[in-house]
Amino acid sequence: MIYQESLDFLKDLAENNNREWFALHKERYEKARENVVDFTAKVLDGVRKIEAGMDENLDAKKCVMRIYRDIRFRKDKTPYKNNFGVSFPTTGTKGGGVEYYFHIQPGNSFIGGGYWMPEAPHLKAIRQEIDYNAADLKKIIDDKGFIKLFGSFRSQEQLKSLPKGYEPDNENLDLIKLKSFVAWHKLDDKELTKAGAEKLIIDICSRIHPLNVFLNNALA
Repeated sequence: MIYQESLDFLKDLAENNNREWFALHKERYEKARENVVDFTAKVLDGVRKIEAGMDENLDAKKCVMRIYRDIRFRKDKTPYKNNFGVSFPTTGTKGGGVEYYFHIQPGNSFIGGGYWMPEAPHLKAIRQEIDYNAADLKKIIDDKGFIKLFGSFRSQEQLKSLPKGYEPDNENLDLIKLKSFVAWHKLDDKELTKAGAEKLIIDICSRIHPLNVFLNNALA
């Protein structure tokens, strides 16, 4: 489980996001990160049983993203993130593709998966897969249990214009026009700080798994 002390650290960091405060509370950060890494390792063991093809070199410590922000090209110059982000790539060891993503932030935690904002070649391949095999995707996202857990898959941001190569009467245009292909479920603090929280996360990942399979098939 995630300790309440870890959430308290993130809450205090959000209110004191500067290097001086962080230096004074470095020990709290290290304890919180250790807690997240340990939690991540347990979740990763369970997710490996779902995603048998995950890279054997995937390490829990590397799955937990850096808390330091890259502020070089941003107006917001606060140096630290107010959350812990955890990425489980379904292939390779780098996030950003088809993955499971776990976000720890007081009052705003969630578990998700799929492919957020694919780059042009991958977006083209996913659209083509939808055009050819939309029934397979619909079977996943229109399942009552899926909708109850993740909401409407089609409500994600869509292109305003027609994608090149597709006709306006395409029956699956609402899916083809999507910019991202993700499912996510919000978690409250009590769920994270309860014994057995790892199992909850793993169970939700198992519900995301068919979506990730569909997306990886599109990119194969």
